[in-house]
Amino acid sequence: AISTLLRPVKGFVYSITYDNGKEFSGHEQVNKSINCKSYFAKAYHSWERGQNENANGLLRQYFPKTMSLVNVACNEVKIAVNKLNSRPRKCLGFKTPYQVFFERTGIDARQLGVVRL
Repeated sequence: AISTLLRPVKGFVYSITYDNGKEFSGHEQVNKSINCKSYFAKAYHSWERGQNENANGLLRQYFPKTMSLVNVACNEVKIAVNKLNSRPRKCLGFKTPYQVFFERTGIDARQLGVVRL
């Protein structure tokens, strides 16, 4: 899934920092498919995955930690992702992540099929 999602932008992906879960055991295959390096964060060093931790916190607005994700529909996730990426961020000069991604890559992320609703 990671390779599929990142393949359209692989020229912009130089490295991926993973958590230490077994769900990332296929990291070498991802490296080869999109030509990037992989790193693993140390256990209990959440600051090594700062953006990931920030995104998790933002997603918790839609899917609280106590909520089971078993019955969450794919479309619900896409709606939440679209809302988050359409929201201006102070750290981006009050631009949205979609705007900054387009400015830097020339690619409209909404057209990649990841968040198409």
